[in-house]
Amino acid sequence: MKHILTAAALALGAAGAAQAADDVKLQLKWVTQAQFAGYYVALDKGFYEEEDLNVTILPGGPDIAPTQVIAGGGADVTVEWMPAALAAREKGLPLVNIAQPFKSSGMMLTCWKDTGIAEPKDLADRTLGVWFFGNEFPFMSWMSKLGISTEGKGEMGVEVLKQGFNVDPLLQRQADCISTMTYNEYWQVIDAGVSPDELVTFKYEDQGVATLEDGLYVLEDKLSDAEFAGKMERFVRASMKGWKYAEANPDEAAEIVLDNDASGAQTEEHQKRMMSEIAKLTAGSNGALDVADYERTVATLLGGGSSPVITKAPEGAWTHAITDAALK
Repeated sequence: MKHILTAAALALGAAGAAQAADDVKLQLKWVTQAQFAGYYVALDKGFYEEEDLNVTILPGGPDIAPTQVIAGGGADVTVEWMPAALAAREKGLPLVNIAQPFKSSGMMLTCWKDTGIAEPKDLADRTLGVWFFGNEFPFMSWMSKLGISTEGKGEMGVEVLKQGFNVDPLLQRQADCISTMTYNEYWQVIDAGVSPDELVTFKYEDQGVATLEDGLYVLEDKLSDAEFAGKMERFVRASMKGWKYAEANPDEAAEIVLDNDASGAQTEEHQKRMMSEIAKLTAGSNGALDVADYERTVATLLGGGSSPVITKAPEGAWTHAITDAALK
């Protein structure tokens, strides 16, 4: 009898093991918002579950550095901008881009029109708000390309104001221009009562200095583990299903994001507007990294003047292995 019980217990144990989904921890670059809708949609719609994954989405914030989280083993995969990822790689953290859901950059400089700024050369001798913590890299490269120093105001120089993650420097006239994303801070300026007619915007995409944003990165040594690679393949496949669903159903995707916002800080209007802008950035990507976009990003980062973001072209910083398997 004892023998039969043991066999039954073993059978049950085996069934239980077969049903246990694989855990994946995803670290976001910022707080819960429509910028990350594809992942929340994939979770909500059961796309991860269909791939036998138990995904935990970890929101970011001003005090969370995604690269540090993944370096410390706190996440399996992280959403990061390529400049920060490549800079970290050169400093010894071997991050690899395994998928690129965002095709276009949402970064831009938003300026007061009444300052007389009409084209990029008019930016000289101004105070410009710039985000740091790795987000300054495309700006520095752009100024270098324009021949404008970032060491201080002058005929061919600008004063760089370290901008917090808000739009106050523009509203309070501390800066002539500030950094904004097409899907977020620009609308905060508009919501503060400013008319679009009062503003001039310069999209990094249009200036030829756009760098890739919101890619998926893992640690290089993990990819040599077939089990981990298989898990990432399923994760990317389900995530891209989530992104394409979000693109096609922006309002529903925004609602799903709101349902997942534990902070309660987000509003329906802002998230729906954000999702419609985000959909423009993910459009055209099936999740696979476009090598030409990668090479443009590297060229932009190498062209950062006296203090380039990276000092040499990276090797092994991306792979198509995961998307080739996930999207076949």
